[in-house]
Amino acid sequence: MLLSEEQELAVDRQNSPHQFSADYGLVQDPALLTYINKTGRHIASFTHRPHLPYSFNCVNAVYINAYAFPGGTVGMTRGILLSLESEAELAALMGHELGHINARHTAQQMSKSTIIGALSGGITAIAGAQNQTLGRLASQVSALGAGALLASYSRDHEREADALGMEYMVRSGYSPQGALHLMEMLTKTSKHQPSALELMFATHPMSSERYADAQRNLQTRYQRASGLPFFQERYMDNTAGLRADKKTIIAIQNAEKALGKNNMSEAETLLNTALTSKPSDYTALCLMAKLQLISNNSTMALSYGRRAVESYPTEAQGHFLSGLANMGLKRYQAALDNFQENQRLLAGNPNLLFYMGLSFEGMQNIEQAARHYITFLNSVRQGDNAQHAYQQLVKWGYIKN
Repeated sequence: MLLSEEQELAVDRQNSPHQFSADYGLVQDPALLTYINKTGRHIASFTHRPHLPYSFNCVNAVYINAYAFPGGTVGMTRGILLSLESEAELAALMGHELGHINARHTAQQMSKSTIIGALSGGITAIAGAQNQTLGRLASQVSALGAGALLASYSRDHEREADALGMEYMVRSGYSPQGALHLMEMLTKTSKHQPSALELMFATHPMSSERYADAQRNLQTRYQRASGLPFFQERYMDNTAGLRADKKTIIAIQNAEKALGKNNMSEAETLLNTALTSKPSDYTALCLMAKLQLISNNSTMALSYGRRAVESYPTEAQGHFLSGLANMGLKRYQAALDNFQENQRLLAGNPNLLFYMGLSFEGMQNIEQAARHYITFLNSVRQGDNAQHAYQQLVKWGYIKN
C-alpha cells in the first residue's frame, strides 16, 4: 500500500466534485439528500474506519450505479435509488461501497498504478451510451467524464466488499436479507435491461458465487439477524418525490439507450417526453443540449443549455454546454463568460482552459489565447484539443517547431 490516508482524502477531494458534475449534480431535493446522508453516516459509524469524513449523495444521473471515492464520498444515481424497495436494500448498497472504502480497494489499485490514467487523462465513456461523438463530448465536461469511476474492482474485491457490507448493515440494525434482495434486483434488471447495468457490472463484476456467498452468510453467520427490520415504509416515504419522477427517469434511460445506438430521432422524442413530464429536469435538458450539439444545431443547443442553467444555476455542466453552443454560433465573448462561470463553480478541469483559449482566439486576442493554450498543454498533451493548441502556438511563434 503506497498511498497514505491523507493522499486518499486528497484524491477524493480533487475528483468527486467532477464526477458528481459529470453525473448532472446532486438532486435538487434537500429532504432526500438529508435522508440519504443521515442513513449512510449511521451505517458508516459501524465500519472499521468510522473517523473518515463520510458523505452520501444522490446524483441526477439515471443509469443504475453507485460508486465510492477513497476518502469516504459515496454517490448513488437516481436510477438505482428508484430500483430499490426498502431501506435495508439501501443499507446493503451503502454497506458494499463502504466495504470498498474500508478495505482501501481504490488505494490498492492506485498503488499498483492501474488507474492513474483514469485520474490524469480523463475518459470518453458516458453512461448507457456508446455514441463516439457523445463520448468525446462527455470527456470534455469534467476531469473524469460522465459515468467514470476511479476503479474497476476485481471479483475478490467485490466478494470482500459484499462480506463487509453485510457485516456493516447488520451492525447498524438492518436485515441482511436486504443484501440478497439487492442482488436479486440487479440480476433481474440485467436480464431485462442489460444496457442499464453495463457500467455497474463493468466496475462491480457480478457472479453467481457472490450471490451464493451472501446466501451462505445469511444462513450461518447472520441467521439470527434475519428478523431485523427492512424499514420499507420509511424508505418509500423518503423517496416519494423521486418515485414521482419515475416516468421522466425511465424516458431519459431509454433516450440514453437510443443515443447508444446512434438513433438521434428516437432519443430526441424520448427526451421531449421526459421534458413534457418534467420541464425543469436538469439531466434531460443537458442531454438535449448535447444531442443538439452533436446534430450541429447550435441555436437549439443554446436554448436547452440556457434552460439547464435556469433549472440549476449552481451546477457547472449547463454553463459548459451553453459555452459550446455559443462557440458554434461564434458568440465568443458569451462563450468565454460561460466557461469562466463553469470554472468559478468547479475549478480543476483543464479542458476549460482550452475552450477559454479558443474563445480568445475567436475574438482575435492572440496573447490571451496563447496564455491559456500554454497552461492547458501543461496538463494535457494528447488529443484533438492539444493538437490544435500546439499548432496555433507554433503558428503564432510561441513554440519553435
